[in-house]
Amino acid sequence: MEMLRRSSVFAAEVFDRSLTEKELVSQAKALCRDYIHSRLNRAGIGWSNPDHGRAASGGTQGETSTVLLWLGDELEYLRPNVYRNVARQLNITVASESVVSDAFLAVAKDIFSTGITWGKVISLYAVAGALAIDCVHHGHPAMIQTIVDSMGEFVRKHLTSWLKRKGGWVDVTKCVVNTDASFRSHWLVTAACTFGHYLKAIVLYLLREK
Repeated sequence: MEMLRRSSVFAAEVFDRSLTEKELVSQAKALCRDYIHSRLNRAGIGWSNPDHGRAASGGTQGETSTVLLWLGDELEYLRPNVYRNVARQLNITVASESVVSDAFLAVAKDIFSTGITWGKVISLYAVAGALAIDCVHHGHPAMIQTIVDSMGEFVRKHLTSWLKRKGGWVDVTKCVVNTDASFRSHWLVTAACTFGHYLKAIVLYLLREK
């Protein structure tokens, strides 16, 4: 019995170590790079990303990235104009790292002001992808790293505890395991609610004191 107890404690410690804040943040940034890379490719924009492939290097993490992209497609398909021309919606220029970072973090904070869901997480990645396209279009591809770093900062400050409770980023794959129509309907309703949070975030950012 004592051996079993020690084995359980050891297993719990190993599990905890696999979900450290540093690892969750690193995965968040790698997933962000993959998401941005995918969106730039879809827009016909080339981008030399030395870190591309890091997120997909492992089987589980690669599956997570694939699911995140697929759910992002669903979200962006529902409201194509919402996740387009984000810089213009925010009324910002993308030549300054501080402006891009502050705008992204402000929108992120407002999106999650009433709680955390996978729909909101995916919405934030969609914002990152759209903002990255704006940065490249305006001749500032270096700002992509600013967006990735900002994603990592937000995850570190606000999402790591939630991600640990969920068991890590792999939990997002559960969003597509069930093919039941009612489950899909639930996902679409959740996504629709996310639009409201996103649009509210845009409005609050525009109205805040400069």
